[in-house]
Amino acid sequence: MGNKIEEISKNLKQAGIRVDYSRSASQAWRSLEEELAGAKRVSGAKDLTPYIDHTLLKPDADQESIKTLCLQAVKHGFCSVCINPYWLPAAKCILKGSPVKLCTVCGFPLGADDPILKSDEARKAVEQGADEVDMVINIGALISGLYKEVSLDIAGVVKAAGGKTVKVIIETCLLNDEQKIEACLIAKGAGAHFVKTSTGFSSGGATADDISLMRLTVGPELGVKASGGIKNAEDALALIKAGANRIGTSAGVKIIGK
Repeated sequence: MGNKIEEISKNLKQAGIRVDYSRSASQAWRSLEEELAGAKRVSGAKDLTPYIDHTLLKPDADQESIKTLCLQAVKHGFCSVCINPYWLPAAKCILKGSPVKLCTVCGFPLGADDPILKSDEARKAVEQGADEVDMVINIGALISGLYKEVSLDIAGVVKAAGGKTVKVIIETCLLNDEQKIEACLIAKGAGAHFVKTSTGFSSGGATADDISLMRLTVGPELGVKASGGIKNAEDALALIKAGANRIGTSAGVKIIGK
């Protein structure tokens, strides 16, 4: 598979697409570097808490549900809460004084938004307190071979986020292996901090095979977030072992056995 990645990388470069690591040092990177090292030491469910993005993105999530999510994250020591943008101000108040990060989504869940709107959404999210932004790539553009457009879309969000962590959701269930590699390389060259498997709103979620491929493609410079259908500790640990350093799930409390 390494040869295949090199071949795809070469082809993208010949098409004028930056695919090599291109991001200035930032606090987000220093935090990620520590996280990558820590994830390699995970051995059991009790070790997973600092790597879980406690997630609630359902359209019917109400104020009380968001409050419960945030309080659970603080109580158990999860890495972040991941919520829809509307709830950022409320969640910021609840999480004030805690180390739990505030994560939101951008271009979610389809990724087919105008790039300017995506950038504006990311900028507004950061203004409202988001520490991390999980954006969805333009999946149709990638499949169509519009690599420059995909790269600029990601780079625009990275710039708008102003140094905050940007995770790029590639929706693996809709891509073949070659397209997954292309998406990961483009995200790497566009300055993203993570690549992420899934929105959880499509036809499939995270698999160990996809995580292994994504980790092999991006190397040690980017995080890899497994998300979509992760409901138990066994699956979460398998994904960490495969190369993930973040788990996006709505079942975090169950996974850690609390």
